[in-house]
Amino acid sequence: MVAAHTSHSSSSGEWIACLDKRPLERSSEDVDIIFTRLKEVKAFEKFHPNLLQQICLCGYYENLEKGITLFRQGDIGTNWYAVLTGSLDVKVSDTSNHQDAVTICTLGIGTAFGESILDNTPRHATIVTREYSELLRIEQKDFKALWEKYRQYMSGLLTPPYGVMETGSNNDRMPDKDSMSSSALCQVSKNCNKVPSEKILRAGKILRNTILSRAPHMIRDRKYHLKTYRQCCVGTELVDWMMQQSPCVHSRTQAVGMWQVLLEEGVLNHVDQEHHFQDKYLFYRFLDDEREDAPLPTEEEKKECDEELQDTMLLLSQIGPDAHMRMILRKPPGQRTVDDLEFIYEELLHIKALSHLSTTVKRELAGVLIFESHPKAGTVLFNQGEEGTSWYIILKGSVNVVIYGKGVVCTLHEGDDFGKLALVNDAPRAASIVLREDNCHFLRVDKEDFNRILRDVEANTVRLKEHDQDVLVLEKIPAGNRVSNQGNSQPQHKYIVMSGTPEKILEHFLETMRLEATLNEATDSVLNDFVMMHCVFMPNSQLCPALMAQYPFPSQGTEQEKMDYALNNKRRVIRLVLQWAALYGDLLQEDEAAMAFLEEFYVSVSDDTRMIAALKEQLPELEKIVKQVSEEPKAPQKKHKVLLQLFNTSDDRAQKRQPIRGSDEVLFKVYCIDQTYTTIRVPVSSSVKEVISAVADKLGSGESLIIVKMSSGGEKVVLKPHDVSVFTTLSVNGRLFVCPRDQFDSLVPLPEQEGPSAGTIGTFELMSSKDLAHQMTIYDWELFNCVHELELIYHTFGRHNFKKTTANLDLFLRRFNEIQFWVVTEICLCSQLSKRVQLLKKYIKIAAHCKEYKNLNSFFAIIMGLSNVAVSRLSLTWEKLPSKFKKIYAEFESLMDPSRNHRAYRLTVAKLDPPIIPFMPLLIKDMTFTHEGNKTFTDNLVNFEKMRMIANTVRTVKFCRSQSFNPDAALTNKNHQDVRSYVRQLNVIDNQRTLSQMSHRLEPRRA
Repeated sequence: MVAAHTSHSSSSGEWIACLDKRPLERSSEDVDIIFTRLKEVKAFEKFHPNLLQQICLCGYYENLEKGITLFRQGDIGTNWYAVLTGSLDVKVSDTSNHQDAVTICTLGIGTAFGESILDNTPRHATIVTREYSELLRIEQKDFKALWEKYRQYMSGLLTPPYGVMETGSNNDRMPDKDSMSSSALCQVSKNCNKVPSEKILRAGKILRNTILSRAPHMIRDRKYHLKTYRQCCVGTELVDWMMQQSPCVHSRTQAVGMWQVLLEEGVLNHVDQEHHFQDKYLFYRFLDDEREDAPLPTEEEKKECDEELQDTMLLLSQIGPDAHMRMILRKPPGQRTVDDLEFIYEELLHIKALSHLSTTVKRELAGVLIFESHPKAGTVLFNQGEEGTSWYIILKGSVNVVIYGKGVVCTLHEGDDFGKLALVNDAPRAASIVLREDNCHFLRVDKEDFNRILRDVEANTVRLKEHDQDVLVLEKIPAGNRVSNQGNSQPQHKYIVMSGTPEKILEHFLETMRLEATLNEATDSVLNDFVMMHCVFMPNSQLCPALMAQYPFPSQGTEQEKMDYALNNKRRVIRLVLQWAALYGDLLQEDEAAMAFLEEFYVSVSDDTRMIAALKEQLPELEKIVKQVSEEPKAPQKKHKVLLQLFNTSDDRAQKRQPIRGSDEVLFKVYCIDQTYTTIRVPVSSSVKEVISAVADKLGSGESLIIVKMSSGGEKVVLKPHDVSVFTTLSVNGRLFVCPRDQFDSLVPLPEQEGPSAGTIGTFELMSSKDLAHQMTIYDWELFNCVHELELIYHTFGRHNFKKTTANLDLFLRRFNEIQFWVVTEICLCSQLSKRVQLLKKYIKIAAHCKEYKNLNSFFAIIMGLSNVAVSRLSLTWEKLPSKFKKIYAEFESLMDPSRNHRAYRLTVAKLDPPIIPFMPLLIKDMTFTHEGNKTFTDNLVNFEKMRMIANTVRTVKFCRSQSFNPDAALTNKNHQDVRSYVRQLNVIDNQRTLSQMSHRLEPRRA
């Protein structure tokens, strides 16, 4: 992973450039770069490495805008495709008229299609891009050659009739919920795993032998209600024991899931054949102990088990959460606990098919979803023409969409859904669904539950209308039983804003604000959501006049009623203004309209306090904020000028780092086509148009110029005139160039962009790993602490839409890339094998200390650097790494596991207390997922549910910084100027091609 946009375009452009070459012109380094990218694509995750290597040699890159028809139903195919980004609609028509085509499903990321080219049959469907999409394309002759050579690998991966597919019948279908008992639910899943897999069988043996070696008292005969149970363990003791064995087990819930894996496969059994492992005083027996004469482990076996224990724990920790999820979903809905429902809800947050649904609907689904699994490929889930009775979401595996007379029209994968259209339209199934592979798992929502949820949502929805148009949509949800300070029970339900016009949303929050709540009270988070997100739909230029208009607030009634109403309303407006000013802080200095409003508002409140004494208690806080904001720009030290060095993150002064503001000025080099440069001085937030103007003035040029962002690998991006704050968005070794448009093709990177030619191992091998990690954490905290929460919002929705800078966030994201490339650079510049092994050990130690300091950003950057293909392919180097370090690295790698939306990382973070330096690229990914999966406006109303979800992610940053970072005094007191300077001035190669070439020179590819 490369951190967000700061280097993503460079890295993605690198592999696209490789794919754009003719296959015969691709070098081994090109293939490595393509291979690294394709390994991450779901469509290729089961492909044999040799087959994937061949795809890297013959595949082409293709990108299409929204609404482009890739091919039409009835066409003779010429290419096979895999979806890399975006999505495409599959449309089928029963007539020859394409206008009659009906969308039967959507192909998402990781889907492959087009196998009909193997026998030249016509296309069964029309494929149209639903959004901007990137595809990998393989031409017919190459695909046929791959099929002939790798048929044994591909037969299980392609859609029938080319892939292996057993015939199935409706007898294999899951019974309906009404006719299924708890035991039946379990029995179906139990039948899927009659024989334990080799891995789980071995895992059970290792755990049993280790328990007998370290805690033999846990496995013994036990009496309960006058009955003796032979050689049993107790559930709570098993959980206790597992939590003590490995740092990768973070909670009792996680341990339960790990034991559930063994229970599902029959390696561990409940004495009364219960199918759910429970953290209770219940008896469980290992499979080996089912025999009367079960042997005790030998000394040699004990030693083997000790060596393999951590790997076993790692394996179970990775697959345990899925087993725990299945265990909960197999319970009848009425038996699910509050914790169970919360666990399911957390999982649903990360399923793309559900991303557009409201929180209420997701919580409702958690209570009714049913787990359904089928063991055999070829099983028919439902047939075309049948009545629609359920909606499905694929948890694991894939299915084929089959239409009579047309065959397989597409394949759906993990995270995709199907069957909803028939429920919504109350129409027959438009296609048959057939399992494409063995052991597929689904989440199922039955029709009655689906309709009830829709009815309940509508019944609990209140719509406020003006002129027959909705202006505010509220939803009633449970409020929880709370007791107020006065001892009165609070209402059991509350109304939350789902959507509305900006003005009505503001009015609603002012009317419902609880004045007795303190500013920091958690229950006031709804108001915080509005204050944080209003810039998206109600910028300060609209908000400030609206607040000013709300402040006097005319009312009707007696004089006393008017006075009371006006007083409460004024207090609410003051309260909101205080929260707004506290969030924006000194960013208000850059907004003249906001500054003018704040001063005018303060005068109005001051005047009112003469007549309304009750307002006096809020005045001092308002006065303090107004003075702070208005006086700060006048202080000479505050008017700092940001120089070039700050962007290179090599500022080595002892003074505290100050956040970069859009009005700060930057001295920046812009290069010309002859590689000379001119230095301009402009505000950080300048647009490209303003930068061009400044450059033209310096050069005295009257030509029409363009600004180009150039990476060290030679990738060039022409910046748009409205792009803002471009200085900080460069890749680590990126530069800005200026030239006339007709000279664009002649631009080449500067020699200095190549990076160092010699490593610094001689310098930093003398520094202790702990000192390096400590100084990295101090510096990373400085960068992280400068990031304003609003920068995350500007970044997600597009800075150009706000005309605001995200300079501090850009630098923090670029730091992630810098550390990642530092690891790869130093290893690839080290020609001596023994020294490279020492470097691997050093980086693993530094990563361990970063984790200890809760610096997860640098921790992940180092681990991702070590997993970069230029390093991971150095098999001779890794072979010589001591097994102790290999195990530590494997544990660290498991935290990077992206499955279930990086659940391993999220479990780790959930246990940490602030201060924390989070893995920022994942936070950005979460916000982007929410933004792209939900419209900002629905029916011309602000989608406030989306605002709430994004604000919730931003609050993670606030939580991480809720305690200040205090450097380790024992380490800080040492003289660490050399270490401090080193970590702040990393010199790296950020060109993946160059790094791959260096790697191949160190250890040429084995024959």
